Amino acid sequence: MITVQNLSKKFGEFTAVDGISFDVKDGEIFAFLGPNGAGKSTTIKILTTLLQPTGGDVRINGHDPVHHPSEVRRSFGIVFQDPSLDDDLTALENMELHGVLYDVPDDVRKRRIPELLKLVDLHERKDDLVKEFSGGMRRRLEIARGFLHHPKIIFLDEPTLGLDPQTRNHMWTYLKELNKNEGTTIFFTTHYMEEADRAAERIAVIDHGKIIAIGRSEDLKKQTNTASLEDAFLALTGKTIREEGGGGLDHMRQMRTLWRGGRR
Repeated sequence: MITVQNLSKKFGEFTAVDGISFDVKDGEIFAFLGPNGAGKSTTIKILTTLLQPTGGDVRINGHDPVHHPSEVRRSFGIVFQDPSLDDDLTALENMELHGVLYDVPDDVRKRRIPELLKLVDLHERKDDLVKEFSGGMRRRLEIARGFLHHPKIIFLDEPTLGLDPQTRNHMWTYLKELNKNEGTTIFFTTHYMEEADRAAERIAVIDHGKIIAIGRSEDLKKQTNTASLEDAFLALTGKTIREEGGGGLDHMRQMRTLWRGGRR
């Protein structure tokens, strides 16, 4: 579903992504881990057509993000690390807007929006303004919105950041159910190692722009002779505190870019 070969991205003299290669299978739950500034966000922006690579080859659902960005954008949904909902719209209106911008037919929207809102336990709040929602409710709505247009792939950039353990647990229950029922490939980043340990079928670790390990959680523990994924991660990437990575476009602007592309 995702194939990356010798992908690189430079910003002037700085190499953010340095010749990485990996693949993600159809229907797989795949974790992409790394310290701050390791190259995770840059890679995701390339995969989701928000940045063009300096070199290498990428295929998303068989399409090239550089030459066929519209086909790629129609293939995926995305949940950004920071909120990208319209606070002045209701939950239902946010879902409807997303459906219209992605050209989801009226009959499909009428059927699918209630199904997804019920799945994430928000159907009873569908007519409430998003500005009244808690952080967990907003994240659940963003997940429902990301699945509305039947994407082949969903990208989740730290989807449970700042949420309490109960909400995080419920979020992954929803995501696993959608993965199982719809066969959607899930590509996610997280700093919660136990989350990656429980949810991911395979894990790639990126640091200083390079893939330094890839495999099942058990494979990484065995490779580093450690008892937990967190210890394996620290053994692979070191214990030095990293500065925050670069920001780039804010998430509402990124979502508008994807929406425009989805309509082409």
